[in-house]
Order: sequence, then structure tokens, then C-alpha cells
Amino acid sequence: MRIASSQFQASMNRSLQINQSVIAKLTEQMATGNKIQVPSDEPIANVRLSRLRREENIVGQYIENIDAVKIRLSKNETYLTSMVNDMGSARDLFVWASDGSNTSADLNSMVNSLTSLRDSLYFNGNTLDQEGKYIFSGTATGTPALTLNAAAAPGSRYSFSGNNNTQEVVVGNGITQPANVTVDGMDVYLNKLDVAINLLSSPAASLSNPALQAALKDALDGTDTALNLVSGKIAQFGGAQNVMETLSNNHSNVSLSNKIAITDIAQLDYGLAATQLSGYNSALQATYQAYAKVSNLSLFNVIS
Repeated sequence: MRIASSQFQASMNRSLQINQSVIAKLTEQMATGNKIQVPSDEPIANVRLSRLRREENIVGQYIENIDAVKIRLSKNETYLTSMVNDMGSARDLFVWASDGSNTSADLNSMVNSLTSLRDSLYFNGNTLDQEGKYIFSGTATGTPALTLNAAAAPGSRYSFSGNNNTQEVVVGNGITQPANVTVDGMDVYLNKLDVAINLLSSPAASLSNPALQAALKDALDGTDTALNLVSGKIAQFGGAQNVMETLSNNHSNVSLSNKIAITDIAQLDYGLAATQLSGYNSALQATYQAYAKVSNLSLFNVIS
């Protein structure tokens, strides 16, 4: 059977193009380490990869959200713990002030310490984060949590100006975690503290004064109430941290599983690819040699 030169050349060119195309694809795969270069390489595997990567992005965002909330709660806990310490110191002073053996000078000497503790509680309640937002004002982060009206009478100068709304952060599929707490109620304590300070600062301060006795008892009871309030918030942080730690571990396990699956589907088997590349290179060389050999043949070769 005779084969026309044009038919032979077309057949050889097609064979060369196929081999070169496969070699180029294998070379690119080995350079990137990815088995799938374009979606059409393996459509079904590409769909699976898209789903896995989408899920991995979502899980990754959950983990980032959890880390951010844990940092925020940890900072809040630090400030609240400082407030607890201040209230503990104030309680000691109120217990001391309630001792009937104190003189007016003794009672007056407590004013500076109590004033410093009151101001410290006020400033901690109005703590700002790194973005200049008030952390204890609920969702009204542009408004101070506590407001002081210096012109008002002692006992009514402090007020809570934030709100009790929570800043919910998504930490899982259908799961949210409040990322903030408020200091609602601290204004009540500050007002009681303010009344006691005002009466203790009188040069004639004496426990024989029923008003001072009532103010000290009210301040002492108010301290216990405020301590329970703030300590309860700190305890909630501990529970929230444990829950988020568990969620974070679960998300990390899912993420690891996704990454393994993505690697199994997308990563190139270098051993197999190297073997295939070697085979196609040999086939390409053989095709070139055959093409050159046949191209040099003529009828005179046959006649001779």
C-alpha cells in the first residue's frame, strides 16, 4: 500500500504535536506540583477541589474569628480583674472605716485612697481598644460606658451611658459568641462610693453620725454586689474560652482533613509523572528519528 508524502507528513506532525503537548503538560505539572492545571484536565476532581477549598476558607475564617474573640475576652478579663482588685481594696477600707475607734483624722486619711480607687474604676470602665472604641459600652462603642456629671450632687454623678447589646461573632456553622461585656451596674457602685467619700472627707467625720454609718454600710454592701457582678463576668469568660478552645480544635481537625484531601486530589505523583515524561521523550525522539529516516527514502533506495 502506498502512502502519499503529504499524508505521511500530516500523520507524523500530528504524532509530534501530541507528544510535545503531553511533554509540555507533564513538565508544567512537575514545575508546579499540581496535577490539575486547568479545570478540563479532571472536571470531577476539580469540582471536589473547589468544594474543599471553599470549606477550608470558611473553616479558616472561623478559626481566625475564634482567635480574635479569645484575645478580646482575655483583654477584657485583664481590665475586669483590675477592677475586682480595686473593689477588694475599697472593701478593706470600708471595713476599717466602720471600726468605731477611728478618729476624724483616721477617717479623713482614707479619702485619698478611696478617691484613687473610685477614679481607677471609672477609667477602667471607660477603657478604649487599639481602634479608639469603648470596650464596655455594648454596641455603642463610640460612647463612654460611664459618664460623670461633676456638677451633680454626690450619689447621682455617675451613670451608665452605653447599652447592653452584645457584639456577636460567628465562630462556627450557626454558632456565635459574644465578644464583649458591659459594666452596667458599676455606676450604681460608683455613686455609693462617692457618697461615702464625701461624708468621710468632712473634718468632723464621726461614726456617731447616722448618715456616715448608713453610707459606709451601703458602700460595703454595694462593694459586695459589684464584686459579684464583675466576678460573674470573669467566670463567664472562662467558660467561653473553654468552649472556643474546643471549637478551635474541631475546626483545626476539619481543616487538616480538608488539606489532606486537597493534597491527595491535586498533588502530582512525581514518580509516575517522571516515568511518563521519560516515555514520551523516548517516543518523541523515536518519532523524529523515524521521520528523518523515512523522509530521506525514495524509489531509488528500493530499486537499488
